[in-house]
Amino acid sequence: MDVGGATLAAAAMRAGLIDEYVVVTHPVLIGGGTPFFPTLDGWVNVNLVETRTFPGGVLLTRYEARR
Repeated sequence: MDVGGATLAAAAMRAGLIDEYVVVTHPVLIGGGTPFFPTLDGWVNVNLVETRTFPGGVLLTRYEARR
């Protein structure tokens, strides 16, 4: 299941339901908004699994959650 919203993602992170994080970074400045990664009670330990670059400077990084 993919979670694409900050509010739902925060609830899933707090409940420990996320096995993998895929972050797509676009090189654009857009200003303020709701942070995708909220303030949590502790660290989220992850291992980097994959990094891919795409035209225009887009970067995909994939992480596995360590438990």
